[in-house]
Amino acid sequence: MTEKEPEQVKRKWFVLDARSISNLLVVLIGILFYVALNNFGVIQVKLASFLNVLAPFITGFAIAYLLNTPMSFFERKVYCKLKRRRALSVLTVYLLALVVLVILLNLIIPQVAQSIVALMGNMNTYMNNLNDLAQNLIDQFHLEGEGLNDLMVTYQDLLKKATEMASKALPEIFNFGVALGSGVISAITALISSIYMLAGKGRLVPQIKKIIYAFVPTRKADRFLDICRHANGVFVGFINGKLIDSAIIGVLCFVLNLIFRIPFPMLVAVVIGVTNIIPFFGPIIGAVPCIMILLIVDPWAALRFGILVVALQQFDGNILGPKILGDSTGLSAIWVLVAIVVGGGLFGFPGMLLGVPTFAVIYSLVGELVNAKLKARGIDGSGKRREREGEATPGTKTE
Repeated sequence: MTEKEPEQVKRKWFVLDARSISNLLVVLIGILFYVALNNFGVIQVKLASFLNVLAPFITGFAIAYLLNTPMSFFERKVYCKLKRRRALSVLTVYLLALVVLVILLNLIIPQVAQSIVALMGNMNTYMNNLNDLAQNLIDQFHLEGEGLNDLMVTYQDLLKKATEMASKALPEIFNFGVALGSGVISAITALISSIYMLAGKGRLVPQIKKIIYAFVPTRKADRFLDICRHANGVFVGFINGKLIDSAIIGVLCFVLNLIFRIPFPMLVAVVIGVTNIIPFFGPIIGAVPCIMILLIVDPWAALRFGILVVALQQFDGNILGPKILGDSTGLSAIWVLVAIVVGGGLFGFPGMLLGVPTFAVIYSLVGELVNAKLKARGIDGSGKRREREGEATPGTKTE
């Protein structure tokens, strides 16, 4: 052995191959995960403050994302022959959104506020009427009054507590209005950022693609962009369809409330329409508080409304929803339920709304991966092994 050979052997101890680097990364990730778990409260506070700083831009992105579809329609179909078609499309979309928002606020807000004021002002009268109805039922059907009376007392206590909480919350609501007024700068920032995002979409998207192709291998970059396009299609189809579906259900609920003489028709319709945005659980979440309110005002109206909600839910689930949404997610009912529960438990209302399309994208990616693995092993989708090329199948003769 020459004198240089020991030096070369020693140098090999300091060479890091791919496996050593991957093991080192796994160890570092484990240490970071352990530190993050021990300091979860601090990280949560820091993350919340960071998201509060970015909140106007996140809101602006959400506005731009919702208005992107109608803007693209005006750009392709209406102003396609004009030079300033992007600017005209953005201006048209924001003007239409402003007009729709003003009309909805003028139609909905006054009636909802009037209904809330009337409900709070007549609460004692409604409670007395409910108590009289219960006593009449006890006397007419010769029911044992103790259990029913206890139930009524408990229900009345619950409603009184809810009324007291609502009364105490009114000043907080006004304080929230003041805080909302003081956050005009954040709202303006979100609006301006959304305008810039829509107007600069033609430059922003290619810049992001350049960054991806600069730092990621071409094959992986193409795959990543394909996933992004698929996810965008799922999210756009689901969110836009769900908004249209909920708006139709809200309007239909208001019309039926007028026909069946349901008290506070606008308030009830707004609650049903807004909560219908949540898949699967939306009608139940909206119906429960409405029925509780109607039980105080008019129990027979609550019964009519319960039947009405069931009919609306069946119409939406079997006719209207499939027509509007189609198969935008491709998920079965059990996976929709899992997505809503997990998303709502982790992120609240946004998680319940966005959990379904997010899980749909993950579900499709996992399905593609599984099918690719099965294909590589010569197994078809039914789990049966396919005949390899060049092998004779049973019952056939080879030449």
